[in-house]
Amino acid sequence: MIVPKTMKAMVTTGHGDFDKLAWHEDWPVPSAGPGDVLVRVGACGLNNTDINTRTGWYSKAVSEATTGGAYEEVGNDDPSWGGAAITFPRIQGADICGEIIAVGEGVDAGRIGERVITDNWLRDPAAPLDKTRTGYYGSERDGGFAEYATIPSQNALAIRSSLSDAELATFSCSYSTAEGMLTRAGVTADDTVLVPGASGGVGGAVVQLARLRGARVIGMASEAKHKDVAALGADRLLPRDPGDLSEALADETVTVVADVVGGVIWPALIDVLARGGRYTCSGAIAGPMVDFDLRTFYLRDLTFTGSTVIDPEVMPRLVGYIEAGKVRPVLAATYDLADLHDAQRAFIAKAHTGNIVVCP
Repeated sequence: MIVPKTMKAMVTTGHGDFDKLAWHEDWPVPSAGPGDVLVRVGACGLNNTDINTRTGWYSKAVSEATTGGAYEEVGNDDPSWGGAAITFPRIQGADICGEIIAVGEGVDAGRIGERVITDNWLRDPAAPLDKTRTGYYGSERDGGFAEYATIPSQNALAIRSSLSDAELATFSCSYSTAEGMLTRAGVTADDTVLVPGASGGVGGAVVQLARLRGARVIGMASEAKHKDVAALGADRLLPRDPGDLSEALADETVTVVADVVGGVIWPALIDVLARGGRYTCSGAIAGPMVDFDLRTFYLRDLTFTGSTVIDPEVMPRLVGYIEAGKVRPVLAATYDLADLHDAQRAFIAKAHTGNIVVCP
């Protein structure tokens, strides 16, 4: 196909409020460099990294919950998720579903026409397991909030599925994050997994993927969303704020907490873990600062794991699950890319269950 010279794109111009997301209808279409492919974007999912990077929430100067607005403490030299300053302008958006329409030098031209989703972790080919050399798509390089995007060929994973582009765009971040957490915590069929925020994109994915491993799953979510979370396979449901969590779980042996929420409830989550239990974390949307009693940690022989850069085998395994129909998308809403401001506001409000997607 003939590739146009310009495209529509939502461009992030710096850290701050929604005014830092600037709409362009004549942004240059990128060219596929050596080892890259050019993808025509069919849909791109939203995730917390988009919000946190734009607002500068990853800065150590910020101690608040994710709000989606500007933080006064943050300047343009503040770090991204990886601890280094991000460069602007930047096209964010990691979770692409689209079609390869051109390839760069060194990439098999037979890939043209493939339908793909993204593995968002940009690894150094010379040291793919070195987390210090890892970047994130839509952060360390331009992503998918545009009509076209380039990505390293190895990060564009071919997928065969009857799901729509919007449905497939829900998987890359949320489900790989969830599978990464469960992998890091070594979850098996012998476990009972407690999932705060079980109605969110990552939380709902944790519910599905933990059940796929045979684990018992207890989801925490607002009661208005319990029916939705139950449909994902949760064995038991609790309110988002159950009051006395230990009392609510007195008849359970919780061996794993898979958390992206944090905030004031955090000490209660740790208190309900059984001796030898595991806590795995990949977010803190309710607030990053928590009260931590070291006695609970060491006297109970607990294991804590942070989970950000996923293991390389996670995304190919996830593609297999999708193609086999072992996991299903939870598409809450679809917006036009030009309405990304509204989409992010809805994402931050958390009135939905699942994932929100934008389409060029």
